[in-house]
Amino acid sequence: MGGHAKTVDLSDANVQLPESSIWRKVPMIGGALAVVGIGGTLALAGDHGEGYFAYLTAYLYFLSIALGALFFSMIFFLTRSSWNVTMRRITENFMITLPAFALLFIPVALGAKNIFEWMTPEQIEPFYMPLYETKAPYLNTPFFYARAAVYFVIWSGLSWFFWSSSTKQDESGDVSVTRRLQAMAAPGIALGALSLTFAAFDWNMSIDWHWFSTIYGVIYFAGGFMACFALLAVVAMQLKGEGVVKGIIETEQLHGAGKMMFGMMCFWAYVSFSQLILIWYANIPEETLWYAHRMEGSWTYVSILLGIGHFGLPFFFLMSKHIKRNPKTLLIGAVWLLAMHYVDIYWMIMPNVYHEGASFGLVEVLSFVGVGGAFFALVGLAMQRNKLVPVKDPRLPESLAFEN
Repeated sequence: MGGHAKTVDLSDANVQLPESSIWRKVPMIGGALAVVGIGGTLALAGDHGEGYFAYLTAYLYFLSIALGALFFSMIFFLTRSSWNVTMRRITENFMITLPAFALLFIPVALGAKNIFEWMTPEQIEPFYMPLYETKAPYLNTPFFYARAAVYFVIWSGLSWFFWSSSTKQDESGDVSVTRRLQAMAAPGIALGALSLTFAAFDWNMSIDWHWFSTIYGVIYFAGGFMACFALLAVVAMQLKGEGVVKGIIETEQLHGAGKMMFGMMCFWAYVSFSQLILIWYANIPEETLWYAHRMEGSWTYVSILLGIGHFGLPFFFLMSKHIKRNPKTLLIGAVWLLAMHYVDIYWMIMPNVYHEGASFGLVEVLSFVGVGGAFFALVGLAMQRNKLVPVKDPRLPESLAFEN
């Protein structure tokens, strides 16, 4: 619901990074961490490719946030929502990292034969060969990389179009820019949804190539979209702490981000439980095997942690509007859900290499630091280049007056 219009400070001092901002140092720090982290991960890959699996986990984690940010822009342009305008530039800075994920995919390609059993058919047990032959028209190496190229073209094109158009509007104030972005939102969402879904099938689900789930891509999207709102809340509060965006990103906007974070957390729980209950009820061995692996050894405790930590505890914690309107408690909830999103991706991938039970060591830390360093380095560069708020978006006054 909109409130009364108000006057705010849109001067450069309030909508650009101050010289003392930590974000001006992040590109250098993040770049150094990327080199050390990714280099260390590859050096410690291991005989069975543990490092490649750990790298893929970190890669899919940060990719999901960047893709969630892309959908943030497209969905809200499509619905012509206004409450999010004041914070949209932050998510645009997340999504413009997407072209770099094509380069960050190189270590995945280097370790692909360690990660994806179907890439080495000669190692497949004879019992599974008839199943492999059925799936081979899709699960083959040339088609795998061709699809990956298509995904990166779609994501890079969409992110660049929305980011560049939005930032140019800061100078021109051309209202037609908003109309073009609204027109592009619907086909962009369709392309984004298909590419994200099949990328989740290719890079995550096909590790267990015997198994399949048609809702797998939706689960990946839900977790990433939730994590995008969580990181948005964290960065917005950090910028406020540096003394910028005063009167622009306030309690009402943070409350809105908290509600979306809470809603997507519930949606993740719904689709995750839907997958579980349908497979449990059918009790088909080919389908239940995936869950059986995650209920062995210490993976049982990770599964329990995921159910309680990703839904049970944050559901009751974030339900109250007072929690979402208090910066300290919202920050706790956002950081917690960001951690649980990593546990979710880790739980999907790592049982394929740690068969006896969950393990978390140096290679997991290095991979997370490496991909995360690259991601935040690019976010920091984007934040330096442009204003922190789309100052000439025609819906900005309505967003400034937003009330929950």
